[in-house]
Amino acid sequence: MKISIGLRLFFSVLLAILAVTASAVWLLRQTVLEGFGDYAVQIELDRLESLSNDLARRYADAGSWRFVPRRDTARRNWIADELARLQQVRVGAIAPLAPLAPAAPVASVAPAAPIASAAPAAPPASPASPPSPPSPPSPPPAPAMPLPPLPPPPPAPTPTPGQAAPSLQERATLLDASGAWLAGRPSGALPLARRAILVEGRTVGYLAVARSSGPTDALAYAFLEGLGASLWPIVGAGVLLSALAASLLAVHFRRPINRLALGAQALADGRFDTRLAVERSDELGELAQHFNLLAARLDDAERSRRQWVADTSHELRTPLAVLRAQLEAIQDGVRSADPDHVAAMLRQVLALNRLIDELYALARADVGALDCRQERVDLWALAVEEAAASAGRFDDAGLALDVQPAPANACVLADPDRMRQVLRNLLENSLRYTSAGGRVALSAQAAGGRLLVAVDDSAPGVPSEALSRLGERFYRVDASRSRAGGGAGLGLALCKRLVEAQGGTLAFAHSPLGGLRVTVSLPLEAA
Repeated sequence: MKISIGLRLFFSVLLAILAVTASAVWLLRQTVLEGFGDYAVQIELDRLESLSNDLARRYADAGSWRFVPRRDTARRNWIADELARLQQVRVGAIAPLAPLAPAAPVASVAPAAPIASAAPAAPPASPASPPSPPSPPSPPPAPAMPLPPLPPPPPAPTPTPGQAAPSLQERATLLDASGAWLAGRPSGALPLARRAILVEGRTVGYLAVARSSGPTDALAYAFLEGLGASLWPIVGAGVLLSALAASLLAVHFRRPINRLALGAQALADGRFDTRLAVERSDELGELAQHFNLLAARLDDAERSRRQWVADTSHELRTPLAVLRAQLEAIQDGVRSADPDHVAAMLRQVLALNRLIDELYALARADVGALDCRQERVDLWALAVEEAAASAGRFDDAGLALDVQPAPANACVLADPDRMRQVLRNLLENSLRYTSAGGRVALSAQAAGGRLLVAVDDSAPGVPSEALSRLGERFYRVDASRSRAGGGAGLGLALCKRLVEAQGGTLAFAHSPLGGLRVTVSLPLEAA
């Protein structure tokens, strides 16, 4: 299944926007819950002000917390019962509690007085006199400032699924001055907001409210429900923005990608002159530059291939044409098959054979299949041997062959047969293209851990622009080093491939003798 870049970008941007939106909503909800929690706790502590004042009065009357029930079951529900009682007192349904008399201290027993000193007994009270009625209870003191009425336990709001929000009565706790639990909700994991209970300026206890982990009033629920409802428009806006951003990004990226695709198709069709306009500075611009480099390399390779085929055909055609003409002349009786004519035809056959051997060696070198048996060898000794073998031919051509002194170390790791072939070709190249009366010098030196063997010849020289092309197949300098001197232009190319196959290099430069210098460089081996 093909998924376009535009669709991929759309989903990527959409997921990113939804993730950011969900995170923002979650953080906002947590912040709102925390803010509502602190605000609600302060409001709830204000609602418990009347209970705090009542507890302070009762503590002052009793002198301690002994009026709090002792049983744990009654203590847990005592705060809720007291809030309900105060509400009924406020609306006048019941009378407030009478002051609790403080506990009387135990009096010491006094010694009995003698009878003689006893005062006359008072007359007994008349049974007819009724007891005095009790004094009516004094009204509670008015508060210093009006407080908000304590509402009855509110109906529980709709809780979130799986979690019920506890009411104020269930989260209120009474603690003594040391923080020990006295009544109400036992201390737990929820944090407590405290308000001190003061009697004559002294803290005798605390009335605490546990912060709820969820919203506890309708306002918080309404806000959170509105926040959840606003999420859907945000999601819709995120989808629209994702589609817009993805469309713009898709257009921004698909244009250069389409050009690359069309260019690649053109290369596949063989149009190696295809080039792309580099209009960007990002990775796609770099890709376009690399595409152009690849196309240029392919174009050069195609031109080289065509030139290779043309040059090979031309080089093979020449000896074959000469050989065919001589055979036809003998067949027509124009020439006789004497030893001179046979020798001429043999020279053409040998030239053709040499050309085929060089082409075969070059082809094997190109594919890495050239056989090289590397071993430790004295390269200078091989060069001297090849120079001595060619000395007679140099004398016949009127050329002076100068062999320089041997270097201190000339041991390299190479194939002796292949290196003989290289040295023989280099000397043959100088012999063939150096003008009569010239000079050819053979020298060697060790430098930088490498052995440099140089073959210098005298005029004619090679133009500077032709030096970089001397290692190409079938390349000849069009001046005095022309095809008339013989050779197919494969000798130097073959030498370069043979040296490179053994880890060396072959370099061309102007010779101080006025002609061409060819330098063979190979890593030195320890003597």
